[in-house]
Amino acid sequence: MNVKTKLSDCLRPLMLGALFLGTAAAHAAVQPLDKVVAIVDNDVIMQSQLDQRVKEVQQTIAKRGGGVPPTSVLDQQVLERLIVENLQLQIGDRSGIRISDEELNQAVGTIAQRNNMSVDQFRAALAHDGLSYEDARDQIRREMIISRVRQRRVAERVQVSEQEVKNFLASDLGKMQLSEELHLANILVPTPDSANAEQLNAAAAKTQAIYDRLKQGADFAQMAIAQSGSDNALEGGDMGWRKAAQLPPPFDRELSAMEVGGITQPARTPGGFIILKLLGKRGGEEAQMKDEVHVRHILVKPSEIRTEAQTKELAQKLYDRIEAGEDFGELAKSYSEDPGSALNGGDLNWIDPKALVPEFQDVMAKTPQGVLSKPFKTQYGWHVLEVLGRRATDNTAQAREQQALTVLRNRKYDEELQTWLRQIRDEAYVENKLPGADQTGTDQAAQ
Repeated sequence: MNVKTKLSDCLRPLMLGALFLGTAAAHAAVQPLDKVVAIVDNDVIMQSQLDQRVKEVQQTIAKRGGGVPPTSVLDQQVLERLIVENLQLQIGDRSGIRISDEELNQAVGTIAQRNNMSVDQFRAALAHDGLSYEDARDQIRREMIISRVRQRRVAERVQVSEQEVKNFLASDLGKMQLSEELHLANILVPTPDSANAEQLNAAAAKTQAIYDRLKQGADFAQMAIAQSGSDNALEGGDMGWRKAAQLPPPFDRELSAMEVGGITQPARTPGGFIILKLLGKRGGEEAQMKDEVHVRHILVKPSEIRTEAQTKELAQKLYDRIEAGEDFGELAKSYSEDPGSALNGGDLNWIDPKALVPEFQDVMAKTPQGVLSKPFKTQYGWHVLEVLGRRATDNTAQAREQQALTVLRNRKYDEELQTWLRQIRDEAYVENKLPGADQTGTDQAAQ
């Protein structure tokens, strides 16, 4: 198991590289001076940053078993990724977004846990893979900042109404899409917001050429790395698992009917021309059953005037009185110290056992219906309980509503994110200094 690859998976959709700078005085005689490869608003991207990121991308691609594109192909693609990341980090800095050491330590611990390691083991594994622990922490911090920037600028603007959820569930498309998930990859040839006919024709021709090469056997991931303008290009275009309803038409129905491994014909979308590949399918609509128990109880608590032993003794006396024939509900109203149920005769109504503390769950599970439990203790005090009924509730409708909400939010978020990323890129002053770079992305106001 390669830890660097797993780390990059945990940090998707972006894989942020560390800046390795040597001491100029120590290496001036044997190493060339670093140089600026791009000016991005009020910041710069250095050749060393680009080289390090290209190296990481090459290693990741090689470990996936694919052919590594030439450095000349990767340079422009990786630099564009760095530019967009840099812009988001600048927005985060201006917005005052900071990641505390405590938050960073928690994130590092979570990533280590996902790799089934302690933090010390994770540190050692990173060193074995040639990535220092401090560089990894910096990488994680940057990704957390970008995630929060996107949350503020994009996610908060995404709203889904109850009516939209109802309409989606009632539609044939909604019924179909909630039945399965699709693992997808994409290749996007972007077009400007106000593209003219010549630009559209050129993008369409480029997309068709890519499609023709794919049909002839070209590797999809390699083509995405070399040609795609999507935010996930360096991951081979991998979009992860999606509901087809999250995708722009006409892919929704086409992909559901497609065999795994198939690719779609080029299609126009608001962001450009796109090709999708179906990497896998999973899921299917299943009944979401939830166990519920109808239970009532009496709770008595120790206090300043009643010791633990006296409280236990009171619970035992209440148990004995109920066993002798006294009414459970009336005793609960008189003695129970659970304010949420006492006035209802101790009735908790139908409840999900998972909502109760473990000790209560355990006694409730072992007590037959209609039988009074012996007194038992939880963190709240001493109880006696009676199980009035058990049932399995079909929670499918509620689960489907939550699925629909998630699908609609994700679809809107994906569309909004790509629009926002294109907007901040178009509005920024960017000077690409790589040989043969296309300078059309430079801020128009500066030209």
